Amino acid sequence: MVEVIEWLKQNGDLKIIDEPLDVILEIPHLAYVEVKKEDSRPLLFTKPVNRAKGIEYDIPVLMNIFASKALTEKIFGRHPDEVAEGIDALLKLKPPKGWKAKLAALPKLFSLKNVFPKRLKFRGECQEIIIPKGEVDLDKLPILTTWSGDGGPFITMGQVYTQSLNGEMQNLGMYRLQQYDKNRLGMHWQIHKDASHFFDQYQKAGKKMPVTVAVGGDPLYIWCGQAPMPHGMFEMLLYGLVRNKNAELVKSITNDIYIPRDVDIVIEGFVDPKLTEIEGPFGDHTGYYTLKEPFPVMEVETITMKKKPVFQATVVGKPPLEDKYMGWATERIFLPMLKPMAPDLIDYNMPENGVFHNLILAKMKTLYKGHAQQFMHAFWGVGQMSFVKHAIFVGEDAPELESFESLTEYILNRLDPQKILITQGIVDQLDHASPEQLVGGKLGVDATGDEVSRGVETALSDSELLKKMQAINSDVIELRQYFTQTKNPVCVVTVTKSKAVFEDIQKLETLQEHIKLLVIVDKTNNDIDNPYMLIWRVVNNIDAQRDILLDPMIIIDGTNKGEIDGYEREWPGDTLCDADVLKGLQAKGLIDIDEVFIHKFGLLES
Repeated sequence: MVEVIEWLKQNGDLKIIDEPLDVILEIPHLAYVEVKKEDSRPLLFTKPVNRAKGIEYDIPVLMNIFASKALTEKIFGRHPDEVAEGIDALLKLKPPKGWKAKLAALPKLFSLKNVFPKRLKFRGECQEIIIPKGEVDLDKLPILTTWSGDGGPFITMGQVYTQSLNGEMQNLGMYRLQQYDKNRLGMHWQIHKDASHFFDQYQKAGKKMPVTVAVGGDPLYIWCGQAPMPHGMFEMLLYGLVRNKNAELVKSITNDIYIPRDVDIVIEGFVDPKLTEIEGPFGDHTGYYTLKEPFPVMEVETITMKKKPVFQATVVGKPPLEDKYMGWATERIFLPMLKPMAPDLIDYNMPENGVFHNLILAKMKTLYKGHAQQFMHAFWGVGQMSFVKHAIFVGEDAPELESFESLTEYILNRLDPQKILITQGIVDQLDHASPEQLVGGKLGVDATGDEVSRGVETALSDSELLKKMQAINSDVIELRQYFTQTKNPVCVVTVTKSKAVFEDIQKLETLQEHIKLLVIVDKTNNDIDNPYMLIWRVVNNIDAQRDILLDPMIIIDGTNKGEIDGYEREWPGDTLCDADVLKGLQAKGLIDIDEVFIHKFGLLES
């Protein structure tokens, strides 16, 4: 990782912080603020401490490696679209006919030899120091506690290497790893992930499952760990494809799992399939806490490391975060892999304030009636795309998918309740809005056609419309209309709920000529003038089957749910910063933020 630090100094404008800062809240809060800035930089904390335990660590903490698009592109060595072109060429590769075609194909075929990981027969730099089981102490690692409500410290950027029971398949994933004590970690692998499938195999066989967790090394390793590879394919193949050189792997000390030779820290152990422990709660990348649940536990057998290791970490919470840029690279690179099952797909975009799996925008060529609906089902039926909750499809004449203002106008001019599909499918395990875990509502919007002929018949000002709305529902506090120049302006209202939002909803029929699309959110912790965070809130908070009505107008209930809504699960809270920690960092001159910044990104309760 020392090489990575030197590289970041030269290429990433690395910011070095020599002030002693606590791994509990202080370091994560500083990184959380930094990554939201326009000129975000990677951070190196040289003197991490844990004041509660009286620890001064001799291992620095490196954060925000993927701090921007420009830096992410440098990490890949080229634009992700160029990587995608290489994948597209491989997918289209056919057996050459004739000697000229065979000669022409040789360079492509020769380059494929660099894709496959190379297993070395000697130990790697990551094994320069070997700590035996009796001396293992996870407290010696600067593991962060990010949020005040977290159940404890957890490793945020661990590369989790596992293999199938027969040893024929290997997987690299990125999972939350809670530190319980000096030698145990919680394994938060979700039920849909390959590591969880391997775990099922060991469980049925009644055998302990070997696991090796790596931290650090080439930043591309961690990107590979979150990439949505097809089932059964080892993610390190992507490393070889991007770098055009073999990943060099060495065998773990206590098991048969191979890991990159140049990572900084390696934690090896076994998971007993008979044992689970409560994991969480933790603030997660959705911007909400995930609740306490039982998960498998890894008992650490040994820790190995470089002589001068660096601890790599990230921060999770409300967008925008580092995963914005990691997700951008994933989105671009995996476009060719989507096209075989959706050949008329032109492009897609997963906005970071949609938390990726909650919202996808897709541009396509529409060749026949129902084509967009066909694409919706295709998306919901393949790999990690099946977790997408809300999909909006536009035609090839639509603006660029990242031109959000003009694209939104395009969609609103084509929004038709007749072309909205609401169905059910699997949802991410972290989704909190669905009535039951893992299964929930899906929304598909076909905005590929011509503009709708009719829109709002009689436009009213915000103040006029607010009076009419409050006369119908006394819970309504504020009202703001967006995109009033379109056929379907977005009318947002905030409420203090005394009853279910859809109770007596038919009373809104009198407002049909003034409103075509109504979005309802709680007054608490929402700013009606902040559309970025309103989108984040709504796509997180809705289950399409329960929270969307198409009559008497399109109505979306983006409020928090509870007993009055018939919601029986526990509704989680937002990830919110500790006000005193922010004040302390401000007093030390380590951050410079104002009320506007705090409000814009929902850092504190409001």
